[in-house]
Amino acid sequence: MKKKTFIIAISIVFAILIATFTSTYLLLFNKPFNVASPTFIYIDNDDSTDSVFTKIKSNLNPQSMTGLKMLARIKDYDENIFPGAYRMDAGTTTLEAFRKLKSGNQTPVRLIVPSVRTLDKLVSRVSKQIMADSASIAALLNDSSFIKKIGYNYETLPALFIPNTYEVYWNMSAENFIRRMEKENRNFWNEERKAKAKALNMTTTEVYTLASIVDEETANNAEKPMIAGLYINRLKKGMLLQADPTVKFSMQDFGLKRILFKHLETDSPYNTYKYAGLPPGPIRIASTTGINSVLNYSRHNYLYMCAKEDFSGTHNFASSLAEHNINARKYQQALNKRNIK
Repeated sequence: MKKKTFIIAISIVFAILIATFTSTYLLLFNKPFNVASPTFIYIDNDDSTDSVFTKIKSNLNPQSMTGLKMLARIKDYDENIFPGAYRMDAGTTTLEAFRKLKSGNQTPVRLIVPSVRTLDKLVSRVSKQIMADSASIAALLNDSSFIKKIGYNYETLPALFIPNTYEVYWNMSAENFIRRMEKENRNFWNEERKAKAKALNMTTTEVYTLASIVDEETANNAEKPMIAGLYINRLKKGMLLQADPTVKFSMQDFGLKRILFKHLETDSPYNTYKYAGLPPGPIRIASTTGINSVLNYSRHNYLYMCAKEDFSGTHNFASSLAEHNINARKYQQALNKRNIK
């Protein structure tokens, strides 16, 4: 009788152990997330366990949070919350998800540094892609002592940024973002590009500045080396650049559609109708296409250009002022016809 009772007791304990193991296994190795594609969870510096769970519920639509909550309680997750971006998908188990979060094993994200007109726009776009907010990035970029330490001033600072798509960790700070941009800038200006800049008798910042003007002149990439060659010809001859985009920059009126004589009188070192040579710095974040167009400019004799009268965004080029005046009249007549003032 005792033996039978003992066997029954052992069987019950064994059954409980199996049930416990099975339950635990299901809690840890289930795939709870209902997502159609890989989804990121972004954890900030000030997140708590509860706010992390709220983000998981909102973004991953889990069937159950029991396993995650159990692990968080057992492993004291609230004492070690690592900020970052963590990618989860429908095949991620509860245990895998928790291990990512607990170890800070975040997933790199794509950071797109855009070619835009102003640093403010660049800051706005970047801050939407990493944890550092726009205020912290802007504060560094407006700190004259900081930007001096990295080799720039306010006028030349746009030349720090090389537009591209970079792989970064989402929780990078504002300073780490700037440091990364320094590294990418050094990588971009390799020996070959620096040698081409030297052959032009330009610094890399001056090449970048001219590239920013070329980018503002046209969105047609095929035409950019031609425009770069024209401006280089003018620089070599000691002629004023007379670049309309620098007038718009001087006035901070990027929507200006027609440059009039009164605009050309704007007194600014950026106005290349009044001041010789390149302006003090870039007039936008230059594209890599624009930079390479300057370094690999087209050799020709053109000194003048004017937007085509068909408003295609391309230009008529001329070697003489007389030829240029003919092209300019065609464009002015087209503007008048469309009543563009």
